[in-house]
Order: sequence, then C-alpha cells, then structure tokens
Amino acid sequence: MNIIETLFGRTVTPAERLRQHQRALAKAQRELDRERTKLEQQEKKLVADIKKSAKAGQLNACKVMAKDLVRTRRYVQKFYQMRTQLQAVGLRIQTLRSNQQMADAMRGATRAMGAMNRGLNLPQIQRIMHEFEKESATMDMKEEMMSDAVDDVMDDELEDEEEEGDKILKQVLDEIGVDLSQQLADAPSGVAISSPLTESKQAVAVGDGGPSHSTGGGGGGGEGGMSDEDALQARLDALRRG
Repeated sequence: MNIIETLFGRTVTPAERLRQHQRALAKAQRELDRERTKLEQQEKKLVADIKKSAKAGQLNACKVMAKDLVRTRRYVQKFYQMRTQLQAVGLRIQTLRSNQQMADAMRGATRAMGAMNRGLNLPQIQRIMHEFEKESATMDMKEEMMSDAVDDVMDDELEDEEEEGDKILKQVLDEIGVDLSQQLADAPSGVAISSPLTESKQAVAVGDGGPSHSTGGGGGGGEGGMSDEDALQARLDALRRG
C-alpha cells in the first residue's frame, strides 16, 4: 500500500484507513463464521459415526473419533472467541471513526465561529444600531405628523359635511314649514290638529283620571298654541299627506 502511494502520489486519509481496516475485520469475521459452520457440521457427523461404530462394537474407532470430536468442539469454541475479539476490535475502530468525525466537525465549527467573530466589528455594529434607532425615531415622527395631517383633513371634511347636512335639513324643514303654514292658513281657526301622538297622550291622560289635553281648546288654534313636539308631529303628518 505504501509503494502504491509512493508511485501514484496519493495519500490515504486516516478515515479511509479506518474504513479499510473495518472492511478487513468484517471479511475475517465472515471467514470465521464459514469455518465454524463447517466444524459444527463435522461435529454432527462425528457424533453420528461414533454412534454407528459403538453399535458395531468398534471401540478403538470410537475412542479415536471421540478425541477428534473433542478437538473439533474446542476449535468451535476458539472460533467463537476469535470472532468476539474481532468484533471488539471493530467496535474500537468504529469508536475511533466516531471520534475522528466529531473532531472534524468541531474543527469546522471552530473555524466557522472564528471567521464569524473576526467578521463582527463591535464599533460598526454599535454605529449601525444607533443609526437604526435614529431612523426609527424619525420614521415614527413622520408617521405621527402624517396621521395628524390626515386627521385634520378628515375633520375639515366632516365639518363641511355636517354644515352641508344642516343646511339641507334646514331647507327641508323650511319647505315643510311653508307647506304646513299654508295648510294651517286654509284650516278653520277653532279646529284642533289631531295627530297619533296627541291622541295617544289623550288616551293616557284619560286612563290616569287626569284632565285631558287637546291641541285646539286650551292653547288656542293654530301653530302658535302648540308645543314643539306637537308642531314637529304636525309637520311630519303634513309631509306624509303632501
């Protein structure tokens, strides 16, 4: 192996050497298993031959085969022991490989951490954080100013809408009041204007035993003697009839 490395100029890494040794150990274990299997088969055959010779009365042959059986069983035990030892060596090699991989990983992590630490410039990071804080505060101030400006614009629009709505409502009520005044001018002066609201008030008053209130008798005819609520109800009734 060293001659090949010298000729071709290729160096084998420790990890590759450990892998090669593991393959060699696995191969030796397979060969031991094959030899042990053959010895176990031979042991069974010897047991059968000993029984056969004993039945035939060949005692000398039985003694020789018995010694051979004992040696075979001892070799089977030795093969078991050698396979166990090879497994122990293989576990040691696997432990070495694991340690080597862990060392490589730690070496790579250490290099990466060193590169990151060298790349971290604390004064620059502090300056960046300070600038970030300043820009963030500026952005918050601008957002607040924009929100205030939008709120001012929306408030002006709301005030304009409220003013326009009040004008339209006043115009509608004025139109209703004009129509109602014309209808009241055409109506007799002594006739009271009845409405569902005044009727319900009269019913409640009668039920309670108190004096009944009418819109025409006590307060005088026309709109001048009516309450604000009765006048509004009269306007709504006139609007429905018109």
